[in-house]
Amino acid sequence: MPRTQRNDNFIDKSFTVMADLILKILPTNKKAKEAFVYYRDGMAAQADGDYAEALDNYNEALELEEDPYDRSYIFYNIALIHASNGEHEKALDYYHQALETNPRLIQALNNIAVIYHYQGERAKEAGDNDSAEALFDKAADYWRRAISIAPNNYLEAQNWLKTTGRMHENF
Repeated sequence: MPRTQRNDNFIDKSFTVMADLILKILPTNKKAKEAFVYYRDGMAAQADGDYAEALDNYNEALELEEDPYDRSYIFYNIALIHASNGEHEKALDYYHQALETNPRLIQALNNIAVIYHYQGERAKEAGDNDSAEALFDKAADYWRRAISIAPNNYLEAQNWLKTTGRMHENF
């Protein structure tokens, strides 16, 4: 049974009904509509913590979806799952794919920075200061890019950039 037919939550049911209505009136081809159904089911599975099902749905959506902007969000959600599972290298790969198709996806820029910062902290704890500094520099680069697009966002990152001397004057 498709996930959209199993939802017991009123909000999930409402979202499903609205999504189905939008699908019926959207002036898109059948393939794009199918991709959206898989994407929607992937989001529902992800919200329920069923990451294997979510990944299956997202991979099906990627097979069908041709629009680069829409593909960027599929890549982004796949990356979120890998990041939450501690698979940081896989997550980075998918975040980068999301950015290749949508360079202004600030959430992906931020999440890449978060992973590099986390890896920098682990390297620092292990006594590898050179690697830590290199990872912190990578984190700073991605946070600066995100902040250049959305200057009012990521205030903690901006503070970290300032206190570590990694904030450039043009921000």
